[in-house]
Amino acid sequence: MFGEKIPSAERINIEEFRDKVLGCWTGKNIGGTLGTPLEGRREMSDLTFYQQELGGNPAPNDDLDLQLVWLLAVEQRGAYRLTERALGEYWMRYISGPWNEYGTAKANIVNGLYPPLSGFCNNEKWKYSNGAWIRSEVWACLFPAVPDEVVRFAWLDACVDHCGEGIYAEIFTAVLESAAFVERDVRKLIDIALARIPADCRVARSVKLAMECYDSGIDWRTARNRIVEESADLGWFQAPANLGFVVLGLLYGEGDFGRSICIAVNCGDDTDCTGATVGAILGILMGRKNLPQKWTEPIGNTIRTVAVQNYQLYVPATLEELTDRVIHAKLQVERENPTLPHLSADETRISETYRERFVEAGEAVERVLARSSRALGFDLPWGVLTIDYGTSPVTAPGETQKLTLTLTDCPHDNRLACFDWQLPEGWTMNPGASFALQSRQRMSSSITVEITPGEFRDSVVYLPVSLRLSDRRSPLWLTVPFQLRGAIGMEELVYSEWYKDDEDRLFARRAEKLF
Repeated sequence: MFGEKIPSAERINIEEFRDKVLGCWTGKNIGGTLGTPLEGRREMSDLTFYQQELGGNPAPNDDLDLQLVWLLAVEQRGAYRLTERALGEYWMRYISGPWNEYGTAKANIVNGLYPPLSGFCNNEKWKYSNGAWIRSEVWACLFPAVPDEVVRFAWLDACVDHCGEGIYAEIFTAVLESAAFVERDVRKLIDIALARIPADCRVARSVKLAMECYDSGIDWRTARNRIVEESADLGWFQAPANLGFVVLGLLYGEGDFGRSICIAVNCGDDTDCTGATVGAILGILMGRKNLPQKWTEPIGNTIRTVAVQNYQLYVPATLEELTDRVIHAKLQVERENPTLPHLSADETRISETYRERFVEAGEAVERVLARSSRALGFDLPWGVLTIDYGTSPVTAPGETQKLTLTLTDCPHDNRLACFDWQLPEGWTMNPGASFALQSRQRMSSSITVEITPGEFRDSVVYLPVSLRLSDRRSPLWLTVPFQLRGAIGMEELVYSEWYKDDEDRLFARRAEKLF
């Protein structure tokens, strides 16, 4: 049938897959539990095992429980109907953690700065932080052995509360974990992930430095200090250095599960995140049945949450229940996209021709990396409108910037999309507040205008925009937000009572909540 997708010939044995997914979540719990008591320390440690009595319970960890929100979104909407704005709404409904980028994203969305603006605006301190790459496993489990495809979903996720390096960090971990379902060589996995982020970005620099240190034979502690020095200008709790620590754990651990997670955690900084991610990666590579009983027995198989609203989130009681839901969702994703490697009762088969695609990123990755964090998207009945702020929606009176408006996915050819902006007194637009953009069937069309703000009536101004097709009488109404720079910071509004600009107090409060 014309247009029908050809099913993939690549397959993954379902029992093998289940063991790896369960290993992923178990490793996540182990590493997060090991690292939680040391979170925020800037000095190195000498841990060799859990510090606390666990009694069969892992430490609560946002690294895992945030992913339950995305799993629910896939179950309810389908993976290929997800957008960054849809994930933002799930964020608002289910994520309760008020700290850092989580709270900033919620404050931005409340004020109309929807994803990806929610990760870009008012987020200077945390935009490159660790909150996104720690939640990449759900996408890797739903898109195993498709490193190019998983990039799209890592971007949709990460842009809710990050931009730039924060997004590249999740793309890196999601790609590495996706490929780990069928590739066992850690060095190859790192290269596959590096091929899908900009070669000169800070995440890539830290990862490459970790590799160079390992290859030169220096000890991991010296390597750790070099990574800290290389990222000193970014500060602590940032993704580039912490991903460098993850890579140190993977390389210097040399396949030993306990040694690997301990090295990552002993590097310091965001220790629950580094330990949890190394544990998840090794859990995929080794499978649950091959994880050391020494590490699995103390934490049991339960799930404890700390950053989500459990009501109607349907939090699974055990890792086995979570694994079963992931497998069900994976089968759902296969129905949406039959070209993906499929789960089968037969032996795993991933051809060499297929594996060759892992080496270099495809065009789909380039399109994702080209997406702007300064853009606001609107789903219309007859297409998708994207407004890209040339600088930022956070601005000040008299600061002229360019806005680029792009119409895509319009089924109508040779129509005019007619815009009429309702500007407040003192605001101007060049060439004027009313203009038209010609639609092109199956193509995109763009127009660039200049806008100069006048005085702000409030900290956020919403500009009404009337939009209609030239052969329609009824208009659509949109609102385009602009925030006054220098107004009370969004971060302060959301969680100033949580840490009052005192990072040490933040870590202490989180530790009190967890234990």
